Amino acid sequence: MIRRTQRELPDRRRFLLRNLLRGFLWLAVIVIAFIYARKNYDFTLETVLGPVYDRPTIVYFIFLASEVIFGIIPPEFFMIWSLRSEVLSNYISNIIALSAISYVAGIIGFGIGAYLKNTRFYRIMKIRVFGKFEKHLNNYGGFLVVVASLTPLPFSGIAMLVGSVHYSFKKYLWFSLFRFLRFLAYGIVIWEANIF
Repeated sequence: MIRRTQRELPDRRRFLLRNLLRGFLWLAVIVIAFIYARKNYDFTLETVLGPVYDRPTIVYFIFLASEVIFGIIPPEFFMIWSLRSEVLSNYISNIIALSAISYVAGIIGFGIGAYLKNTRFYRIMKIRVFGKFEKHLNNYGGFLVVVASLTPLPFSGIAMLVGSVHYSFKKYLWFSLFRFLRFLAYGIVIWEANIF
């Protein structure tokens, strides 16, 4: 039992670090592309988003839908949208709102997994989207939720998987609080990149 625990610790660390590195590389690509487009082209998010740009409720709803549907639009794009007023207090409010929305999307995903696990829809999603993470859930348990909260792993998909195996909802809520830490760290990087 002790040997197994000692072996699992480096595996967990490696799994977390590998996914954190993947997340930071993705963030770096987005930030560099954003800075490059802003400096070399007449690029504004207002042009890209059109009438939705100044309608936070619609943007928040789009973000919620995206997060529930496995993060089809990366959260970093919504963080960049949050820069629109270039006022730090507004930016912080938007980052807090986005992180809360993402946290709620995970809870919705957990509920979908718990209540739809015997449906054909769930079986298809498991095969096509998050079934590959089942071995990680078997290996790491709740630690997988922590890693999904901090990294680009599909947070809502992992939440569905965890919900489908009757994982403790209370533990899930605690572990997924790391989602706020990710938004804080990424939010700081994006704010600093905007100043640059």
